[in-house]
Amino acid sequence: MRRAERLFQIIQILRRSKRRPITAGDIAGELETSLRTIYRDISQLLAERVPIRGEAGIGYILEDGFDMPPLMLTADEIEAAMLGAQWVMGRGDAALARAARDLVAKISIVVPPHLKPLALDSTLVSPNWKRIESDTVDMARVRASIHAQTKIAIAYGDEQGRATERVIWPIAVSYWELVRVIVAWCELRKAFRSFRTDRVRTADFLSERYPTPRTRLTAQWRKEMSEAIERGAYKRRQEQQQNRT
Repeated sequence: MRRAERLFQIIQILRRSKRRPITAGDIAGELETSLRTIYRDISQLLAERVPIRGEAGIGYILEDGFDMPPLMLTADEIEAAMLGAQWVMGRGDAALARAARDLVAKISIVVPPHLKPLALDSTLVSPNWKRIESDTVDMARVRASIHAQTKIAIAYGDEQGRATERVIWPIAVSYWELVRVIVAWCELRKAFRSFRTDRVRTADFLSERYPTPRTRLTAQWRKEMSEAIERGAYKRRQEQQQNRT
């Protein structure tokens, strides 16, 4: 790894630590280099007025307010972005797929010449050979409702084709391999529910904001999902134990 790239990686590691001191030893381990090299690199960054606070043996923190050019990407970061963009182009809704294509074009223009092959001819692929179910609801408006924390009134058909009318509080969109799902609090069921976007028959995007902040709803949903997964794991362990006896 060239020194310029290593200095950039050190800044990225410190930025990622979120104000938790990280030792030179941890940095050296991640970058697979010597402790002496890291100390020398830290000194170089300090000489270039990068606001790093800390000392040897205790750890280092990158202070707030430091910024770098937004597209100083490493080779691995470019390949990760290209792979992610491929996945979105193949499985995202129309607006996100278009945004992913624009992202690829922008990265291809601004990356240094020696990294352009990674953007123009990536060795990583995300093939999709199966038909993805089409959305029957405007996903751009769904995402806007999530950001605005506003309600949506929908008519929804289940697996048997039975329709119900609901008012939902959308908090997230889950992108699966072949379908997309709106995660929401359902006023009808008084609980969190998931709604496949290909089964939404009609959608009325309301201006009324839902009363509970989305961050709180999301935390509660994640907690319930985690507990449900744990209960399922416990049940499987019990069944396995019974089968052995």
